[in-house]
Amino acid sequence: QCSSLLALSIFPSNFKCQIRGHRVSPPQNFTGYESIKQQYSPQIPEYFNFAEDVLDVWAEKEKKGEKGSNPAFWWVNDRKQEVRWSFEELGFHSRRLANVLSGACGLNQQDRVFLVLPRVPEWWLVNVACLRTGTVLLPGTSQMTARDILHRLQTSGARCVITDESLAPLLDAVASQCSSLQHKILVSPTKREGWKNFGDLVRNASSDHECVKTRSDDPMTIFFTSGTTGSPKMTQHSHSSYGIGLTVNGRYWLDLTERDVLWNTSDTGWAKSAWSSVYAPWIQGACVFIHHMPRFDSHTVLETLSSYPISTFCTAPTAYRMLVQEDMSRYFIVCNGVLASLSFHFQVLIAGTFKGMKIKAGAFGKASPEYDVQVVDEAGNVLPRGVEGNLGIRVKPHKPFSLFTEYTGDPDRTAECYVGDFYLTGDRGVMDEDDYLWFVGRADDVILSAGYRIGPFEVENALIEHQAVAESAVVSSPDPIRGEVVKAFVVLTAEYKSQDQDQLKKELQTYVKRVTAPYKYPRKVEFVEQLPKTVSGKIRRVELRNKEWGRS
Repeated sequence: QCSSLLALSIFPSNFKCQIRGHRVSPPQNFTGYESIKQQYSPQIPEYFNFAEDVLDVWAEKEKKGEKGSNPAFWWVNDRKQEVRWSFEELGFHSRRLANVLSGACGLNQQDRVFLVLPRVPEWWLVNVACLRTGTVLLPGTSQMTARDILHRLQTSGARCVITDESLAPLLDAVASQCSSLQHKILVSPTKREGWKNFGDLVRNASSDHECVKTRSDDPMTIFFTSGTTGSPKMTQHSHSSYGIGLTVNGRYWLDLTERDVLWNTSDTGWAKSAWSSVYAPWIQGACVFIHHMPRFDSHTVLETLSSYPISTFCTAPTAYRMLVQEDMSRYFIVCNGVLASLSFHFQVLIAGTFKGMKIKAGAFGKASPEYDVQVVDEAGNVLPRGVEGNLGIRVKPHKPFSLFTEYTGDPDRTAECYVGDFYLTGDRGVMDEDDYLWFVGRADDVILSAGYRIGPFEVENALIEHQAVAESAVVSSPDPIRGEVVKAFVVLTAEYKSQDQDQLKKELQTYVKRVTAPYKYPRKVEFVEQLPKTVSGKIRRVELRNKEWGRS
């Protein structure tokens, strides 16, 4: 029996019927929403390091018998193989790897490490080792192409890359164009020329390592995020913004304790994996459960939920839509079902439906205790209740420490996020008389499909390289399973206008899959004679998007 903790509007109607009689377990860490606001009062020290100040503290509690028997980390795969680490074992292995980064690789504090691995235990070790060494972690998805990798390496100036044998050839293809890249580490039982072997390095390293001193506001991690114009930007977070800020997610939204086992299905390349597979659960001393599962499979998920003592399950709306298509009567599952929020936008939880709150179907809850969230106009003025506007977080007189630090190297883009006293999340919404927030849509053109953020510029760039394409415009289009998908409006070159259009659609889709990450390809393609444009010649994506969504 799963308790839905967020909006119901994203689920198919049959799922709403199924959960009407759902049973919500009482909160473990608070008594109600108002008590969260009273309890939450974070203290931000001058120095903070999550590995030393949180993980090692849990390890000490284990040694003293002050913590239960749950492991810190529990990994399984389809072959029934398992890896279980206590916090003490996590510390042992991560200190060895920290010595590899600072010793064999000679990395210094705030050097950047580019990490591209699937859901394997080594991904978690690299996360913790980077904390211990003060190096800045740059996670990436394993679906990247050589072009994606080249942009990230050149833009970030990463000195070290860690990946597996599936991505190593792509790294080798672009490494000569990346002057800062000095160390390539391969996670594989086999050797590869020009690469250091992860296993060999760790086995030969000492487990004695002194964690570096990091300031709370020092850079800790950088994620590349898609935008509506230009290439993906670097979004920087500090040691405290995740290491302390995600307390709201772990203690209150997920409502975890050290007795809990949390399974979050997010891809390791996305920030959601850091939120719910590293920081939020480990802040609470909970167990991080991982199934290797290369692709989301409903049967595997339900079998796993039935076979392991998972108390909290966290996944994307698309996944829940897929799960409810299965015959649920075949499975016995007891857990809290948690929906990935509609509005995280590069920080911790903005708003949500916390345990004990009234659930309003279609609303995504009330503001997180970390933030003063308002609906504002284009000038940053707070709008009356019931009036649609931009979702904003108040940043004056004090900016919340848990907001992302900046778009690294792009002060203009960073400045554009702020209007008046508010940081604009890029979402449109409405606040009702009970302080519940209702999501309307994205203010920009970024497409949110099945948990992936896709910038139209990247897809359009791929399409225009094909000789059949004269022009293209990419927008979101409604989809019953994924919420929205990529749709491309394409103007063909003269020599291709007479060709078979169904075959040409497939050819363009295959081409985009080949030249950029496959999840970005347009699932819908429409050929048009011309694209709507402004007087200055700028494509009016908003007009195309409104057409797709049936808006006037």
